[in-house]
Amino acid sequence: MTGSAYIVGYTATDAGADAVALASRLARASGGSLDLVLVLPSIERSVITPPDSGYERYLRGQADAWPDEAPGPVATGVEARTHVRYAESFAEGLGAAAAELGASHIVVGAANGGLRGRHRLGTVASELLHSADVPVVLAPEGSREVDASVGVTRITAAVGNRAGADVLLEETVALAADTGAPVRLLSLVTVDLPKGVDTGAIRLAGAAHADDVLAKASAGLPDGIAVEATVGSGESIEDAVTGLEWLPGELVLVGSSRLAQPRRLFLGSTAAKMLHELPIPMIVVPRTRAQEGAQR
Repeated sequence: MTGSAYIVGYTATDAGADAVALASRLARASGGSLDLVLVLPSIERSVITPPDSGYERYLRGQADAWPDEAPGPVATGVEARTHVRYAESFAEGLGAAAAELGASHIVVGAANGGLRGRHRLGTVASELLHSADVPVVLAPEGSREVDASVGVTRITAAVGNRAGADVLLEETVALAADTGAPVRLLSLVTVDLPKGVDTGAIRLAGAAHADDVLAKASAGLPDGIAVEATVGSGESIEDAVTGLEWLPGELVLVGSSRLAQPRRLFLGSTAAKMLHELPIPMIVVPRTRAQEGAQR
């Protein structure tokens, strides 16, 4: 199995630095590759709109200067390749570059104004979560300050019992095999239940579900990689997330909503609630695996 191929949409902002730092840490930990993409506004114009030579010179100047300015906080030992693409939107250009370069993951930072260590989805991340056909990695504010030597200390997968759970488990196993990180399987089926539900029966079902996915993950993981299962508890998803221990260098994986189109992402309500409280990066995995493109 080869390492993952991470692609970052570069921006000269703190969020851009967070994305580059996280992607390079993941590439270093997994033996993967790193591509940094500068997406500039398309210079193609309608025939009824006169060309702006000054604006086009400005864009060409940015593109020419980009390779010398781009690397930023790239981890030692990781070679970052730089690319320039033109598109109508940042998300469109990044998605097209991911397909062209065979990326296994797209990494984006939190929007400006987010709390340190927390997520705040911006326009680009939101667009990607509705259009990408590969996992999207969301870097929380402050990721640029995590030393690359931390690596990946643990992978937590929020596993459910709906369509797409098997694909999420496969992605978890693949990432653990690449990085050597231990795995924690998190079941939230007993949390945030409607009033009147038989909680005793649900808890029994949650424990059985956790045991089932633990057995599946154990069968797929290479020897020497530890795996455990835990059942979240609390009155809400937010309570369950804040009640858990999260390690520096940890990642959490969630599956996209069942409302998503095949091989596309859509952030479901559980993942959105988790995102508000998570102090670590989240990877959102499409509920079906692409038949073509990046395969590890």
